[in-house]
Amino acid sequence: MTDSADTLHEDGSPERLAIDTIRTLAMDAVQKANSGHPGTPMALAPVAHTIWTRFLRYDPAVPDWPNRDRFVLSVGHASMLLYAVLHLAGVREIDAEGRPTGAPAVSLDDIRQFRQLSSKTPGHPEYRMTTGVETTTGPLGQGCGNSVGMAIAERALAARYNRDGFDLFDHDIYVLCGDGDMMEGVSGEAASVAGHLKLSNLCWIYDSNRISIEGSTDLAFDEDVGKRFEAYGWQVLHVDDANDTAALVAALEKFKATDDRPTFIVVHSVIGWGSPRAGSEKAHGEALGEDNVRATKRAYGWPEDAQFLVPDGVAEAFGGAVSDHGRPAREAWEALFERYRQTFPDEAAEIDDLRHGKIRAGWQDAIPTFDADAKGLASRDSGGKVLNAVAPHIPALLGGAADLSPSTKTDIKGAASFEPGDYAGRNLHFGVREHAMGSIANGMALSYLRPYTGTFLVFADYMRAPIRLAAIMELPVVFVFTHDSIGVGEDGPTHQPIEHLATLRAIPGLDTIRPGDANEVAVAWKVALEHTHEPTALIFSRQAIPTLDRNRYASADGLAQGGYILGDAEGGDPEIILIGTGSELPMVVEAHERLTAQGVRSRVVSLPSWYLFEQQDRAYREAVLPPAVTTRLAVEQAGSFGWDRYVTSDGATITMSTFGASAPLAKLQEKYGFSVDHIVEQARTLLDRAK
Repeated sequence: MTDSADTLHEDGSPERLAIDTIRTLAMDAVQKANSGHPGTPMALAPVAHTIWTRFLRYDPAVPDWPNRDRFVLSVGHASMLLYAVLHLAGVREIDAEGRPTGAPAVSLDDIRQFRQLSSKTPGHPEYRMTTGVETTTGPLGQGCGNSVGMAIAERALAARYNRDGFDLFDHDIYVLCGDGDMMEGVSGEAASVAGHLKLSNLCWIYDSNRISIEGSTDLAFDEDVGKRFEAYGWQVLHVDDANDTAALVAALEKFKATDDRPTFIVVHSVIGWGSPRAGSEKAHGEALGEDNVRATKRAYGWPEDAQFLVPDGVAEAFGGAVSDHGRPAREAWEALFERYRQTFPDEAAEIDDLRHGKIRAGWQDAIPTFDADAKGLASRDSGGKVLNAVAPHIPALLGGAADLSPSTKTDIKGAASFEPGDYAGRNLHFGVREHAMGSIANGMALSYLRPYTGTFLVFADYMRAPIRLAAIMELPVVFVFTHDSIGVGEDGPTHQPIEHLATLRAIPGLDTIRPGDANEVAVAWKVALEHTHEPTALIFSRQAIPTLDRNRYASADGLAQGGYILGDAEGGDPEIILIGTGSELPMVVEAHERLTAQGVRSRVVSLPSWYLFEQQDRAYREAVLPPAVTTRLAVEQAGSFGWDRYVTSDGATITMSTFGASAPLAKLQEKYGFSVDHIVEQARTLLDRAK
């Protein structure tokens, strides 16, 4: 850090110097790693500089204050743009408990370790790994969807907590997105939702550089994106040159002045600006090469052989500009909140809990219990009853379905819809947009809310990416899935999930729970809402499930361990273990009763959550499923994949091996062997084989 601004660039302005610092840090980091994407950070450096130094309300010293503006890098492959900005802004690190460590969020050494093992500068931005990263991005379009959830959350928080003279929540969300984001369907779904909701606190800046990995976007993409967003109900503005910071300032000022719709700014850039290979796919998708790096630096007026150079005064000027408007705003907010606390202590306490990811004590007392009932309830119905029982006690709990709330039972009774005229509403209407629904819910969870979603289990395929990202980010989103089996009946195989339970169970960090009666449903909702770092998939039935008599069988509280002994053998160790989940559990219980009456020592195990069961210690797991008892039979109206770990080589499953059929449920259960008679018959076969 030796050369002065005058020798580094003919322009010599602090703005240009900072912009070129961002560019050269990106080039150097990608070159050293020999991996990454230098072109977009180079092209968008002026855009990021303008947002951060002129508009973003953000205090680098306290990067988690609630009313900060959010900066989302949906083009996550351009991660070095964000890391360079966090470094130059002087953002300070906070630990997992929200405590400042005194260290920089991203040091120059961290940038030198770009894309290396255990570094704070991974290939794509990772929430919880790097302070200042508001969400994990990389799968294109997801950051766009998250930002809509963040904008919804700001409106919901403002509607609940703001009072006259106390505007606690009024922040904006800025998003950098690109051609890849615009091609992915999730961004269109999310933009349509945002336009309908008139989220004027949301600004997407679209880098229209016309380059993708395969080459020019003309290969597959020639629509007028701006006109599409006008049709969505957005304000659309154009900046012809990403280097024209005055034009960008004017566009952003127009965004700030708009209060009736979100804003979409189309910025035209040349990828890898200043590089002899500018505009090439190489500048987008890989390191430039040493010769090109030197040539590009020469074009900037930069010392050609300097690496990771931050000229004197650049970080101080950049960080000072961010702090000059961020720190006073944060200090004013904290003073306002203390006055608010004196006037509205209950609401302030709620906000404190939200900031720490807590739900105020006592809500569990509202969870209902259900009497034994041979007819019972569909678990979607009992799930709706539990949701409505706890919702009044958890203000941060809001959500909705992908146009299916009458079927998924996910509406909060008596609550208004979340709409432009009533942002205090708690029922969200996502429309038939499952993919956006998942990414929007993640954004809401990133902004203090406790969101839930609802759709049919077979449509989990449409929201796989946000479910996976919720698990990666450790977000406590509740994904409600109903119509969980061939019990869908006449709708046929297109609507009958077979492989979906296995694929959800395969996602690390996702608690997939398929409760077997109404009381297990109640405990499942309790577990889901008590999770603070795990998303939950609640798997509910369309058809009625008998409510078990808990005076005869073990308490449904055993669900909290993932699996438990529901009914045990009489007169000694079990000869056979029957395992069930969901709507098949009462069927398995009846088979257990028949076998017991026939003198067979049978144990029935409810195993609704493999995730929770695997977290128990070995002693507990072996007490439920003793290794010595290898004659086991699992029953589930889904694929068999994964059950081998529980039934052993001596056991068997009654599961699905086809995609189902269209017919009344009773006919389907008869066809595929889901009957008490067939369970008993298979159990007898296993017992005979064991002898």
